[in-house]
Amino acid sequence: MERFLGKYSPYIYAIVRFIAGLMFAMHGSQKLFGWPVAGPPHLTGLLQAAGIIELVCGLMIALGLLAGYAAFLAAGEMAFAYFIQHYPHGFLPIANQGDLAVLNCFLFLYIASQGSGTWSIDRLLKRK
Repeated sequence: MERFLGKYSPYIYAIVRFIAGLMFAMHGSQKLFGWPVAGPPHLTGLLQAAGIIELVCGLMIALGLLAGYAAFLAAGEMAFAYFIQHYPHGFLPIANQGDLAVLNCFLFLYIASQGSGTWSIDRLLKRK
């Protein structure tokens, strides 16, 4: 099969990394600041830690600043979230509403394997 967008792969990856990071950061800002929509009314210590990881790692992934390390931590958090929050309600992610956690976990594992790539702070710092 021909990779008809193959020559654009580095740029498409950068866009995916940026959007995935921003979406993850918004989950953190929702928990910590109630923005862009209201978050949980009371944060436990575990939810506060999750919010910090989501906000900081999400921004690092989006900006391409040590994105591989940040994505690895984010993938771990998503695996933890799945098994703590969703798995007790059934095995299948589609049935226990854990599909977003599973998808994010594997997306972040992929980003961890690829690193920051093009259009990133890491690439800018490497040029100097």
